[in-house]
Amino acid sequence: MSGSLNISGRTTESVNALAGALVDRLVAGAAKYRIAVERGSLGELLIDAGAKVPGGIEAGLLLTEICMGGLGSVTLSHAPAAPKWPFWLTVTSADPVVACLASQYAGWSLSHEKFFALGSGPGRAQARAEKLFDELSYRDLADRVTIVLESGSPPPKEVVEKVAARSGVTPDKVAFIYAPTQSLAGGVQVVGRVLEVALHKAHELHFPLDDIIDGVATAPLSPPHPDFVQAMGRTNDAIIYAGRAHLFVKGSAAAAKELAEKLPSMTSRDYGRPFAEIFKAYKGDFYKIDGSLFSPAEALVTAVETGETFRAGEVNLALLDKSFGG
Repeated sequence: MSGSLNISGRTTESVNALAGALVDRLVAGAAKYRIAVERGSLGELLIDAGAKVPGGIEAGLLLTEICMGGLGSVTLSHAPAAPKWPFWLTVTSADPVVACLASQYAGWSLSHEKFFALGSGPGRAQARAEKLFDELSYRDLADRVTIVLESGSPPPKEVVEKVAARSGVTPDKVAFIYAPTQSLAGGVQVVGRVLEVALHKAHELHFPLDDIIDGVATAPLSPPHPDFVQAMGRTNDAIIYAGRAHLFVKGSAAAAKELAEKLPSMTSRDYGRPFAEIFKAYKGDFYKIDGSLFSPAEALVTAVETGETFRAGEVNLALLDKSFGG
């Protein structure tokens, strides 16, 4: 098993191998994590983390680390500055470009007939099925792969075959972990993308990815909701209105300052309403929403070569309360 990236300072470890060890821990602790594990018709490993089982916050924390290819740490801690919603996720990664963009980003569209889900996780780095990988040198080569799906059902065999073929492995070497956004684990892993959305926004702003050397981000644990739109809204609002990200970058102070100013969600024309309201206003067309909305509320960027830190944006607890029902 090996992973390679011809960029100085980036990981050469296999994200699928690292995540595989976490998947093994999840499976071994199935009762503890309140998940269900089975083999599908093609031998694929299917892990239900919240569709027909309770799952939970602990499962969600581990699921988020799996999404990051084992290159991130996700913890839950108390945040006294937000008394109504005191428990926040903190996400760190010493290699955020690989962890967040090559692994965690939900960028692989997987569908067959009525089934549709966006695939995230380290399997993306081996399949390299998205245009994004034209700009990422990281390529994984492992004997087993893992894909995480925001879905209430397991993938059909046609999707299993597609993932296996694209990854160069047999179906029995593919693990699918699925959980709907309405579930506890599903909600945790979406909020756990707070660092990833900062990286994705930086990429959209054409900031040199090679210059991002470290990152940490935090966002509040969102309460679940049985309605999909409301659940999706709350997880997004946790990041949009209360997420905070701190990136450490090489290069000039001017470039760091510009990145900080452009990163926050308040730069979006759609900022100012709970996400569920925005989604409904666009009649459920996700792609009509201004893409710059998907970013943390507050950004800090430190230019490590000058020691200067720049910040922009702010946490909006009033809108968070409106979204969370507080």
